[in-house]
Amino acid sequence: MELSSFFLKTGIYLLAFILSFYGLSALDYSRFLKQGHTAQAQVLYWILVLSLAYLSGSFLISFLFLQ
Repeated sequence: MELSSFFLKTGIYLLAFILSFYGLSALDYSRFLKQGHTAQAQVLYWILVLSLAYLSGSFLISFLFLQ
């Protein structure tokens, strides 16, 4: 893999992570969780952010590079 391709893909994933984090911060997901389970809520939040970032980043990469 070329170095420029690596940096482009890394940049796309980082941008997708930032946008996913920003987008999910608008949700009030505390209404759907049990009271007093903040550790589990934070783990769930990070899993959702990482999953959404990976899916959207992979979509953009496959769309741009036509793999």
